[in-house]
Amino acid sequence: MSSVLNNDQLHAKDINNDVDNSVTRVKLYELLQEREQCWWQTRQNLINLKERQVFWYGENSLMMWLMWQLVSYVLVAMTLMLLSRFLDLSLPLWQYAGLFVIQTAIFVVILMSKGRLANKLQQKIDNDELLREQALNEMAILAEDCLYPDVHAKSPISLEQLYEALDGRFHLASLQCLLQKEVDAGRLILTQTQVEAEILPLELADDELKEHAREMVYKSTL
Repeated sequence: MSSVLNNDQLHAKDINNDVDNSVTRVKLYELLQEREQCWWQTRQNLINLKERQVFWYGENSLMMWLMWQLVSYVLVAMTLMLLSRFLDLSLPLWQYAGLFVIQTAIFVVILMSKGRLANKLQQKIDNDELLREQALNEMAILAEDCLYPDVHAKSPISLEQLYEALDGRFHLASLQCLLQKEVDAGRLILTQTQVEAEILPLELADDELKEHAREMVYKSTL
């Protein structure tokens, strides 16, 4: 009788442990999804900042600044013409000239502070780079207790199969970055050449990965 009770107690403990592990895993996936959203947003901000950096402070940025200054001259001239037509506003020639001189002086001051503005933008980029890496590291830590064990248990598994198994709650680009950490650590082998989606904007990265996700098969070495 005592042996039967002991067996029942053991089975009850196993069931409770399984339930606890299941609940814990669900919570870990929820936390992982939250960090993934943070990483996604941070990386999108980073891409926007880098695009702004290239546009305003890249190699051909001086031509861009001059072009926008010419556009501003045109806009001011058109505004003055409309005011004089509809409001019967007429200014002496020297006031028109003075207005454009002030506009040019403002442009020169801004152009002279171009380096300082570029440094501020670079600081924002560096901060977002740090936040992105921090979010990715936090994702990897959480993935060690939920995502990675599932991938190794279901190996070999393609990126597409993993995406569908997770009900599309994670972006393909996020899953690829996490799995690449396991590949770099030697615990997974990618059977297809790595898709360079990291350098693409996130929406384009996901689209690029969709075309190759089925062929990107990960095999466990554990």
